[in-house]
Amino acid sequence: MFIYSMRAGTLKLIGVICVALTVLITLIAFVPTYTVGSDAVNASGNAVEISYDKVKSADDVGKFLSQFGWQTDGKPEEVETVTVPEEFDKVFAAYNELQKEQGLNLSKYRGKEVTRYTFRVTNYEGYEGKVFANVLVYRNRVIGGDVCSADPSGFVHGFSPRE
Repeated sequence: MFIYSMRAGTLKLIGVICVALTVLITLIAFVPTYTVGSDAVNASGNAVEISYDKVKSADDVGKFLSQFGWQTDGKPEEVETVTVPEEFDKVFAAYNELQKEQGLNLSKYRGKEVTRYTFRVTNYEGYEGKVFANVLVYRNRVIGGDVCSADPSGFVHGFSPRE
């Protein structure tokens, strides 16, 4: 006859490990993966998948903008650390709606410090004034941005070119 005894501490440890593994497997199985943004359409009308990740430098931001067909002069006009407000006023709420239209949402980043890269767009068609692209980056991921004119009565829209 073989008898094996276990201490209560060992049983508790095994129980905690089993519960932790069960929770981990459940999370992996049921938590959906989200793709930020939507597919853009290139000049030939074909869908192009846009990458919002791995943006670590100003060069990467320039490459990100080129996915939408924008050309820049290569170096940012400005690189600044800004804080997404905790409470959105009317202006920022409207700006977040613009972000939501392009599949992004700044609500998750309230109170966070993000890096804003501003590039001059050199190939904007149908407008003679200065055009800038602002890109908001948090932890090497694009979380928002816009293309806008420098004119106060000008325009602001998402990354995709206007039709």
